[in-house]
Amino acid sequence: MSITAIVLAAGQGSRFRAVAGADQDKLLVDCVGLDGVVRPVIEQVLKNLPSVVVDRWVVTSPDRSEVIRLAEAYGCKVLLLRSAGMGDSIAAAVAASASANGWLVVLGDMPFIRSSSIERVIAGLEEGGISVPVQGGQYGHPVGFGRVFGARLMALNGDRGAKSLFAQAAVCEVVVEDPGVLWDVDLPHCLNFEPI
Repeated sequence: MSITAIVLAAGQGSRFRAVAGADQDKLLVDCVGLDGVVRPVIEQVLKNLPSVVVDRWVVTSPDRSEVIRLAEAYGCKVLLLRSAGMGDSIAAAVAASASANGWLVVLGDMPFIRSSSIERVIAGLEEGGISVPVQGGQYGHPVGFGRVFGARLMALNGDRGAKSLFAQAAVCEVVVEDPGVLWDVDLPHCLNFEPI
């Protein structure tokens, strides 16, 4: 099934800035990727998207010119949003790609997810369901949503994500051996990925 990736990159990263400094955008801080190459966090995320994901959107704020440049360099469409709310971002991107067969919601601050894990989440997605990676018994990211969730995803708002939709669907739990599905860069020390 061909699905559309929505990379959420509109959040302000206030927890990260509180520790690293107000001028530090966590999406643009360098980190060592799974391939050993140093790139900005958001670029690692975009690089890890598997080639099977052709239609890609990055939702970000208008003032993030470097995030926009990187998104375009990786063949993504860019949706500019003044709200940092996760629900607002998902709703706007789903509305912009309403003809998609399904959506893969990817967090812009999770640079250590293996491409193979993303492919498995996509493979587990059915039209009427939700597909989520599970590492060590915990739900991770990215999360896939079947086409039937379009209207409900577009109804999200504020900072609430799509977790509330889990109760309304058959959830396919894709068990992975990939700590990266749980590892986000909320704080500077999280840039040092140490899989258990």
